[in-house]
Amino acid sequence: MEYLILVFSLAGIVIGANYLVSGAVSVARRFKVSDFVIGAAIVGVGTSMPEFVVSFIGALNGNADVAIGNVVGSNIFNVLGILGLTALFFPVAIDRKNMKFEIPFAIGVSALLTLLALNFFNGEAVSIERLDGILLLLLFATYMWYSFVRDRKENEPTASEDNEEGPLWIGILKVTGGLALLVTSCDFFVDNAVYIAKSFGVSDAFISLTLIACGTSLPELAASIAAAVKKNTDMALGNIIGSNIFNITFILGISSQVMPLTSSDITLVDYSVMIAAAVLPLIIGSRGRIGRLSGFSMIVCFIFYNWYLITNQIS
Repeated sequence: MEYLILVFSLAGIVIGANYLVSGAVSVARRFKVSDFVIGAAIVGVGTSMPEFVVSFIGALNGNADVAIGNVVGSNIFNVLGILGLTALFFPVAIDRKNMKFEIPFAIGVSALLTLLALNFFNGEAVSIERLDGILLLLLFATYMWYSFVRDRKENEPTASEDNEEGPLWIGILKVTGGLALLVTSCDFFVDNAVYIAKSFGVSDAFISLTLIACGTSLPELAASIAAAVKKNTDMALGNIIGSNIFNITFILGISSQVMPLTSSDITLVDYSVMIAAAVLPLIIGSRGRIGRLSGFSMIVCFIFYNWYLITNQIS
């Protein structure tokens, strides 16, 4: 029964995220927001709502392993898994603006999270306190503010026809309905995933870094593949980078206000892989694109990381 609930919960997550993103895009275009900001900020934030709900519920339940592990695992999966898979079939173009701001910003907040979560002198976990969370929230506000200000200066707003987007109330209904479905589905998903993991003697940290992280990242996978199929690979990249920034700054910023977050089972190896994944697009995309060979290499790295997690769990 638990497995059936898990499947239906995942379906609810995907459907809810689809309605949430679709509605958000519709409303944003009504207010003449450009496609660039829709992809990098609005869609990126929208597809990360499952991670937000899961980590927030984890914090409410006093489970920091789920709250932090979900973010770290999702960020790794977003780059190595989703971006790698997207590039494998559709080479991803990297805009100069991404190379100058979004990607370095994602690297910076990844490093900051590691500094906040670990004592580098002994590698042990320390608490992400409420003051640390406020710093993360300020960084999120800075990222969103700069994205919109730069967009106003460099891009003309997209003027979509009204009949293409439909009535405004439909967009608002999609946002609220999609969010409600996401919240409900994620609640069921977390409860059943943790229950199943514990029945096999698997730690919360392991399940949050793998099953929960991949499950809550399904909206990013769907959005990125859909964008790539439409030959809009820069939006696919913006969605992934924007999601990773949102995961660290907003999700952990809010979650740490519920309770200080300490996770001794999320190790330096996990944080290091997250930082390496954030740096990778800057290195392999230096020529303006991420090709199929690079995409394949990223997937191989993701498989090796999960192999490490599994063997470490067994031992």
